[in-house]
Amino acid sequence: MDSLQKHLDIVEVYEIYRPLLTPKQQVILDYYYFDNYSLSEIAELEKISRNAVHDTLKRTVLKLYDYEEKLQLNKARKQRLKLIEKLKEISPNPKLQKLIEELEKVEQDGI
Repeated sequence: MDSLQKHLDIVEVYEIYRPLLTPKQQVILDYYYFDNYSLSEIAELEKISRNAVHDTLKRTVLKLYDYEEKLQLNKARKQRLKLIEKLKEISPNPKLQKLIEELEKVEQDGI
């Protein structure tokens, strides 16, 4: 898996399991994965060592993957989205298309 795909995978599971993390973990992951700050910049902002930032990122990402392994919410979400796409392709019925659109909206708002 290349680094971009790994980054995207982490962001996906983070969006699902974010509420299960501590505020400190959330802040550090937000800085790193969404604001694109370096470890040194985060350390300076949070007044902790660069090593502490690195350790927090590493432990938190492992925790996110552990949550996903146990709960598989992201895997189920991806499967639902694939099924929605298949339904859109095979159904010419306008009423069903409207329901599919509503289902898509529910799925997107769920994150």
